Amino acid sequence: MKKSGWIIILLFLLLTAGCTTTHKAEKNRNNEAKSEVKKADKGEDSKQGATESKTKEQLANTNYHSYQHMDYKRKIAPKFAPNELAKPPAGNWATHGGDTHNSMYSPLNQITASNVKNLKVEWVTSLGSGFEFKYSGEATPLVYDGVMFTITGTNQVQALDAKTGKMIWEYRPNLTNGLNTVCCGWTSRGVALGDGKVFVGLLDARLVALDQKTGKVVWETRVDNWEKGYTITSAPLYYDGKVYTGIAGGEYGIRGYVAAYDSELGRQIWRTYTLPAPGAKGSETWPKGSKNWLTGGAPVWQTPAIDPELGFIYFSTGNTSPDLDGSKREGDNLFANSILALDANTGEYKWHFQEVHHDIWDLDPANPVVLYDVKMNGQMRKGIAQAGKTGWLYLLDRTNGKPLIGIEEKPVPQNTNQKTSPTQPFPIGDAFVPQKVTEEDVKRDLPKDFKGTIGSMFTPFWDKPVTLKPSPQGGANWPPSAYNPNTEYFYVLGNDNYFAFAHYGEEEKARFEQGKEYIGSVWQPVEKSPSRGTVTALDIKTNKIVWQKKWDAIAYSGLLTTKGNLVFTGHNDGRIIAYDATNGNQLWDFKMDAGANAPPITYEIDGKQYISIFAAGNTLAGTKHGDKIYTFSLEGKYGSVKDIPKDKINTSPVKQGAAEKKQQAANDKTKKETSTEAGETVYKNNCLACHGAGGAGGHNGPNLKNTKMDRAAIIKQVENGKGQMPPFKNTLSKEEIQAVADYVKSLGGG
Repeated sequence: MKKSGWIIILLFLLLTAGCTTTHKAEKNRNNEAKSEVKKADKGEDSKQGATESKTKEQLANTNYHSYQHMDYKRKIAPKFAPNELAKPPAGNWATHGGDTHNSMYSPLNQITASNVKNLKVEWVTSLGSGFEFKYSGEATPLVYDGVMFTITGTNQVQALDAKTGKMIWEYRPNLTNGLNTVCCGWTSRGVALGDGKVFVGLLDARLVALDQKTGKVVWETRVDNWEKGYTITSAPLYYDGKVYTGIAGGEYGIRGYVAAYDSELGRQIWRTYTLPAPGAKGSETWPKGSKNWLTGGAPVWQTPAIDPELGFIYFSTGNTSPDLDGSKREGDNLFANSILALDANTGEYKWHFQEVHHDIWDLDPANPVVLYDVKMNGQMRKGIAQAGKTGWLYLLDRTNGKPLIGIEEKPVPQNTNQKTSPTQPFPIGDAFVPQKVTEEDVKRDLPKDFKGTIGSMFTPFWDKPVTLKPSPQGGANWPPSAYNPNTEYFYVLGNDNYFAFAHYGEEEKARFEQGKEYIGSVWQPVEKSPSRGTVTALDIKTNKIVWQKKWDAIAYSGLLTTKGNLVFTGHNDGRIIAYDATNGNQLWDFKMDAGANAPPITYEIDGKQYISIFAAGNTLAGTKHGDKIYTFSLEGKYGSVKDIPKDKINTSPVKQGAAEKKQQAANDKTKKETSTEAGETVYKNNCLACHGAGGAGGHNGPNLKNTKMDRAAIIKQVENGKGQMPPFKNTLSKEEIQAVADYVKSLGGG
């Protein structure tokens, strides 16, 4: 077929899919189309993210389950006016960040620093899924007119009576069989609400609208192909009749983007790519003539923020791809590792600020951006804050992207192989985690036989391992930060641990293959070294630390702050903790039955304030798994988990039968497989996120191909855990543990 024929076909596909990209000028659209035609001539998929939307009628036979347990008696969420969701949430908690500014702040003050010690459990609900170690409980629940909407790591959605915890309905999708392109644990960080619907982004890159009263599917849109590495882990955002979502998958050589969909039909309104096409703004920061713009990463890990007065939508972009190998992508690599502002109605580019040029350390900004207004030097300023993995807070004017507090470009160490950037941005102010490994650190924290090279942030690496801080876990990672307009403090969680980096980009297995993890080098935590966390309050006007709490564990949950002068957060050991927002004094805690690795929320019903948190554990934090929402009030009855009668814990009427069938099916499959085959299945479900595919390249576990343990030692390690690795003796059967030990041995170690 002639090239002109391919152009006609391509344009037809784009038009019928409703796929419009407004980020580029017309000339650049043509350049991109021509490039895609060349791909089509080679037999490659030329539909760059074309979407497929299905209506309620078309989904009649779709393989999902929706269960109605009670009548829905509350109000339905309206088509919220643009300004409505930008206000601090008084009674409801209707968006992921509490408001479209992502402030994680509530003006409720019934619960205060003086009476928070009286909080007790009001109700507990077991959601019934997410127990396997590959799942993580990171969701921020929503509440509207007395009904709570939440989601588990398995992408199951529930509507609960927010006064009692009783389950109204639940939606259980069947995720695509064979889904294997989830890099960092199976999770969802929440849902969106508006126009009588609950909006859900699924791990296999589908966007679904559920009927708010029944949980039944209204429409479903295929956002992209999970086989290519595209997944959705963030909560969508509803605003002005549109639903926004970003796409994850930077470790798989994707092309990142944010897209807007019509809330009534699920049709795409616009899509803006975070990697510029040839000739577009930013393309000069990539090698000329390369295909990096198609595989260079820059995913969007978090829910955006919106300023309705300016009409801008804001988000930060993730890592370049390959994450750690910069040898073939010379330049700053825009718009990866950047804060981006777009027109919320059209997706048109407005401004950007890049936090890390030519990233080779996976220091991408995964923390949600936060919008705030503050008086500085006698003038009200519109600010935007982003807490980086670098350990710095980046404070910009959200009208134009210029620093509100100085950010200086400074020279950094160089490596010609890695094509490193000559300078990096250094914000003026305090870092909230250490940014250098010192000789004192080595003596205090690292094994006696440690002989590696150490460095500071932005120290490059090549063929010899270099141990650095911060690690790919941060600094700040995905757990949402919070801003309190009363204290004018910004609250952020930080991580402090040791990671070693080395290059292996010339090996065959490190080269790009669509749908395969594409990191380009190796990283791993330094064995037998501690991991620590910080809870920090920074003055938004000076970027200086006001107070800080230090933990002997990574901080991996999220924050809530209130007018009651409080800051709430969760801890890996299962505690929900309350601090005085002004001085950081700990005022209250309550220990739950699983890791508290999700942000708390607060809401009010009939004049009564509640605090809720999802305690379900986290794969990358290595915490105990569970499935419960805990809700507290000043009138609660239970002062500890032991006080809660089992018959007072709300459960799904269909939970037990489904769990038993799933376990029996898994047992039957294990019996039919060889021990090594069965062990690979167990490994993928429990170990892959930490240790990586094939035992290497994970996010916080050592390279299993280098282990010298024999089978008995591996079994003991799996059963009892060690260091950051949790024990599995209570979550895996004896047969599963033996099978996964055989699989680990087959990787080449042991």
